[in-house]
Amino acid sequence: MKPGRWIAALLLCSLPAAAVAQPAPARYHAQIDAEAAKVLPEVVNWRRDLHAHPELAFQERRTADLVAQELGRMGYEVTRGLAETAVIGLLKTGRPGPVVALRADMDGLPVTEDTGLAFASRERVQAGGKEVGVMHACGHDMHVAMLLGVARVLAAMRGQLPGTVKLVFQPAEEGVANEPNGAERLVKAGVLENPKVSAMFGLHVGITPQPTGTISTRARGLMAGGDTFEIVVRGRQTHGALPWNGVDPVVVAAQIVLGLQTIVSRQTDLTVAPAVITVGTLHAGERPNIVPGEVRMSGTIRSFDPAVREQLLLQVRRTAEHLALSAGATAGVSFDAGYPVTWNDPALTAKMLPSLRRVAGARLLGDVAPSTTAEDFSYYGRHVPSMLFFLGVNPPGADPAQWAANHSPRFNPDEAALLTGVRALASLAADYLTGN
Repeated sequence: MKPGRWIAALLLCSLPAAAVAQPAPARYHAQIDAEAAKVLPEVVNWRRDLHAHPELAFQERRTADLVAQELGRMGYEVTRGLAETAVIGLLKTGRPGPVVALRADMDGLPVTEDTGLAFASRERVQAGGKEVGVMHACGHDMHVAMLLGVARVLAAMRGQLPGTVKLVFQPAEEGVANEPNGAERLVKAGVLENPKVSAMFGLHVGITPQPTGTISTRARGLMAGGDTFEIVVRGRQTHGALPWNGVDPVVVAAQIVLGLQTIVSRQTDLTVAPAVITVGTLHAGERPNIVPGEVRMSGTIRSFDPAVREQLLLQVRRTAEHLALSAGATAGVSFDAGYPVTWNDPALTAKMLPSLRRVAGARLLGDVAPSTTAEDFSYYGRHVPSMLFFLGVNPPGADPAQWAANHSPRFNPDEAALLTGVRALASLAADYLTGN
């Protein structure tokens, strides 16, 4: 054996087995897991504190104070004031590289809690002219606590990572009527700039009754875009015994309701993406013997593909207007744009699935069915490659049929999923920054 090879072999044999066996990515993955386990007790404490003190959209001041204080202790540059209560944490490694963003939403819901937990919310507020309870009925307390845990993990690894980490603690995912929601306002305020975000990741607990620790996602449309429509059918009022003297908008409205159903069943290519059109309200008339002059209806449109969404809006308007015209009536159609489709960038999703597989193993569902619920994380995906995933929080042995879903007063996500969430988000950030 040549001297150089003999020396190299001796040095190799003197190294610890773990150091020899593990390449660099494996070593920092082990550190992620160790740091996540170390911070877990604090994550649980944060979650319970937040759960006991929920705040409604754009009122998350106590939550924001807690987040800003903890980020400051960890060495993050903290920015406040965007979208009223948002908190942005920036971790600069000092080495060139991409900018990865992670998001957690902070707001609760006007729901009176019925979980029986020792740390259940007892908060009450005035809303809509009456006193209501406030609850983290969608799991945003879990989201905030996990992202604070991730912040601690990544801060401990600053010396090993290139690039920049941007943590976005966002208000008002649930939104406020007739106001832009939290993500939309943050995007307009420039949260994706200075420094410019290269990719963004987020998670949501629950949504479906997947077992605790399950991670599920899919490329392209993960959650629906939701648009609300209103149709006002105007005819000509007359006596109910003499309908030929007027134009009956009730009959026209009935035809429109049926016509709208054929948009999905006969005009939409469902091999591209599913779609839903539902009429939820219909109001007409005051007396049984009067043909009214007007009928109002409203409903929701759910879609999973931006092009399909545009087609559905066009078809709803065309169906209503033309059916009304055929009867001598008119139909005014208006839309209230809700959240866009939550679009998981296909290339980014394919690249990052191995990170989630390392964390979840066989509990990773990489091509889950899309959900007809909507999420304002979708606004980020309009501007930067983004990926959202679901984290299962249904305890082992629990009957899925008895699942108290998100927005239920009995929604009680399993805290055992917190560790999986911290590991997953931290792994996505680290693997993206290092290119692993």
